[in-house]
Amino acid sequence: MVTVEADPVHVESRLAAWTIGCPACGDDGVLGGWGYDRARRIVGLGDRLRPRRARCRACAVTHVLLPAVVLLRRAYAAELIWSAFTLRAEGCGHRRVAAAVRVPATTVRGWLRRIEGRLEVVRSWFLGVAVLAGVDVTIPDTTGCRWRDLQCAVETASAAVRSRFESPRVCRRLSNL
Repeated sequence: MVTVEADPVHVESRLAAWTIGCPACGDDGVLGGWGYDRARRIVGLGDRLRPRRARCRACAVTHVLLPAVVLLRRAYAAELIWSAFTLRAEGCGHRRVAAAVRVPATTVRGWLRRIEGRLEVVRSWFLGVAVLAGVDVTIPDTTGCRWRDLQCAVETASAAVRSRFESPRVCRRLSNL
């Protein structure tokens, strides 16, 4: 599976222009449209999601193109999962988090356990994204809580990507809301 931007029109135009690289064969291959995968119900998204499939010109491997609003092998929207992580960073336990995001407690406990052992790796990855995307990025100091450290790293990366890739006109329009 390949993560692509959330805008299906832009994904289609990139597929038609053969500008999405193949993760299986690296620089040699590019992906083109190859039908659709099965429809999925994703909690937190309004409509059912029917991801696009793509096939590599060079190695003939097919890939499912997942929009960035969902995570691999998760039936919940990425924003909903991030809300659970944010609540955990504020000190809530898995039952309180589950009640707040309206997801079964066992599911939330699974999310939290899954990332608990990877907090530092994920934090480092997001800080790497911030450094690559940003200009004069200030790396946040650790807070003593690994969950809050992750939250700070994600916010830093988001700000760096936003400042690098969003047009000033879009930023002005958002600030007027």
